[in-house]
Amino acid sequence: MEISTSDNIVTIDGNIKSVNDFQSIKESIDSTINKHKYITINIIDSLSITSSVIGYLNKLVLNDGIDISMNIGNIQLIELLDDLNLSSTFKAKKAQA
Repeated sequence: MEISTSDNIVTIDGNIKSVNDFQSIKESIDSTINKHKYITINIIDSLSITSSVIGYLNKLVLNDGIDISMNIGNIQLIELLDDLNLSSTFKAKKAQA
C-alpha cells in the first residue's frame, strides 16, 4: 500500500489490510487535518478497509467535525460501506475512471 498527499487530498493505492497500513493512513490524515477541516480520500483499488481505519474515520467525522468525502475505485468496497451504512457518513462515491 502507498499513500500520497496533496493539499487536502489523501490518495491510497493498494490494499488496506495491516496494522502498519492503518498507522500510515492515520499519520497522513492527521497531518492533513492539521491544515484542513475538509479532506478528500481517494481509495484507488483496495478491496476492503480495516475496522481500525473505519473507526478512526468515523471518529473524525462524528467527534472532530472533519468533513470527509471518498472517491472509491473498487465496487466491492463501495458495497461494503453501503452494507455498514457508512456511505453517507463518508460521502463515498465511485471514482471517475
